[in-house]
Amino acid sequence: MPIEERPASLSPSAYPDYRLISLILACAIFMEQLDATVLATALPTMALEFGVPAPSMSIAMTAYLLALAVLIPASGAMADRYGLRRVFCASIGVFVAGSIACSVAVDLPTMVGARLLQGAGGAMMAPLGRLILLRTVERRHLVSAMAWTLVPAFLGPMLGPPLGGLLVSYLDWRWIFYINVPIGIAGYLLVRRFIPEIPAESQPGRFDFLGFVLSGTALGCLLFGLESASQPGELARSLLLLGIGAGAGLGYLRHARRHPNPLLDLSLLRIDSVRLSVIGGSLMRVTQGAHPFLLPLLFQLGFGYSAAYSGQLVLATALGALLMRSLTPRLLRLFGYRNGMIGNGVLASLGYAVCAFFRPGWPPALMFVLLVCCGAFMSFQFAAYNTIAYEDVPASRMSSASSLYTTLQQLMLSVGICAGAMFLKIAMGVAGHAQPQLSDFSWAFALVSVISFTSLRWHLRFDRDAGQEMSGHRQR
Repeated sequence: MPIEERPASLSPSAYPDYRLISLILACAIFMEQLDATVLATALPTMALEFGVPAPSMSIAMTAYLLALAVLIPASGAMADRYGLRRVFCASIGVFVAGSIACSVAVDLPTMVGARLLQGAGGAMMAPLGRLILLRTVERRHLVSAMAWTLVPAFLGPMLGPPLGGLLVSYLDWRWIFYINVPIGIAGYLLVRRFIPEIPAESQPGRFDFLGFVLSGTALGCLLFGLESASQPGELARSLLLLGIGAGAGLGYLRHARRHPNPLLDLSLLRIDSVRLSVIGGSLMRVTQGAHPFLLPLLFQLGFGYSAAYSGQLVLATALGALLMRSLTPRLLRLFGYRNGMIGNGVLASLGYAVCAFFRPGWPPALMFVLLVCCGAFMSFQFAAYNTIAYEDVPASRMSSASSLYTTLQQLMLSVGICAGAMFLKIAMGVAGHAQPQLSDFSWAFALVSVISFTSLRWHLRFDRDAGQEMSGHRQR
């Protein structure tokens, strides 16, 4: 099906105001990101209804993120072939259908299947939303546009636990999915009304079906292998899945070197801005992915708080992200990308490391303030990654870069959940605890925070003048 054409002379400034486009895209991406973690505070209640242990429910979160990671690589090729707006609208429809399926699930296997369908729709939202911005917004407005879009995207995972807690406490966990239906319909109509069709920068090549199979097998097996590693008695299956995933991954690397138009163009990692943002951002996202899973469990199982109250505490991180939105362009202008990511990256890691010391005797107000700081630090860091990554990418390769970057982003958030669950299980096993204790949570928080600390090495490799055109920062 051919893409609707527009004159080649039509510049980004000819599109609607970037704030309007950013906010419309933010609503869709917010919905997709919200459902990555909204189950966190509902897991104990759902586990009781499904008759399974609470830690085993992590697969319901991982299945959603798995679908994102497996299908995101195809997003760029689909958009180039069928049109950005058309594919974006279709993804919203599939997402709403998956939400309806989740709302009627009666056991864990059914929920996992419904979450996979929901994730299949959500897989296209984040990469295509970013791609729409990259193709319609002038570079001088890109930092502000990304801030308008990415803060709601960052808020989604943070608002998920408190919203889930409120719905579980006062309504029913199924309302977690009911609310997606009107939001999805509204998002579909807004996209159709205000966002024009955007043609590809180049003619789409033949779809890389073998690459899709190999990358999907690799990502799926690696994620489920990590997920199985956190479950009791699943070591053999975990090792088998990890082995298959590693083999498929090596097969894809060999395939990508030979294919003229690979699904995931790994040659983009030769570009410094892409490579450094991917590596540093991946390490930070492990920590970011683990905390929406660990914090609600800590507050409910470790502190004995209700789902609603624990959700209110986790809400602090979303508030911090929101407060940082307007400050991010100013801070980048003041410090620049390199200095900003170095200093803020250390603060973000330290902030989440402090969670290892949370105890029931701490004043809730103090924990709330600390979590506000955590949210603010992480919000700045990801806003920086998500703009500097594309600084040196040619316009003709933006679609491939968006698919690669978003795939790895979702993959590492999934790895973060798996890592949090696995570290918690390891700590419980070493201490001989049948149920997670405060000390087990402390070890889990400490270990995932160490991972984000290692990103400092990669921040130091950025050029001192990186991103000057976007940030407006000038070295003195």
